[in-house]
Amino acid sequence: MKAREKYNCHERYVNREFSWLQFNSRVLFEAENPDNPLLERCKFLSIFESNLDEFYMVRVSGLIEQVEQKITALTPDGLTPDEQLELIADEVRDLRQRAAHIWSNDLSPALAGNGIVIRKFTELTKAEQSALTEHFQNRVFNVCTPLMLDPNPTFPFISNLSLNLAVELK
Repeated sequence: MKAREKYNCHERYVNREFSWLQFNSRVLFEAENPDNPLLERCKFLSIFESNLDEFYMVRVSGLIEQVEQKITALTPDGLTPDEQLELIADEVRDLRQRAAHIWSNDLSPALAGNGIVIRKFTELTKAEQSALTEHFQNRVFNVCTPLMLDPNPTFPFISNLSLNLAVELK
């Protein structure tokens, strides 16, 4: 049973998180839509995934904090933070399965049919690996600028979805 049915959400109000997931479902629909050009469909799938990452980083993390702090206040639609997390988990499970199906069964084969194949680094020949390593060292690594921190009391800005390393020098 879906969490939305299980909790019989208030009929006059739509849960904020569920509404956002429904919006992202419409983005995913555009990735499914065969009337859209292939690369546009890939872009919509990418947008869906990026949206979902941000949703978890901001909204779901906020709900988890509420649960950890034992906050049980109801939203206008009548759900506790725990119930919202269950609703989200049920809905996202279905969305992620749809997204995986779209990628595996539709977009990846269609891209391959147009000469675009995505491979793991280990699947490349030694010459291809060497060329990519050289490209990374000469072109990409140079723009990976380190962020230097001075010992002040403010916390540094760390951009989301980026690789961040903390190194302490003595």
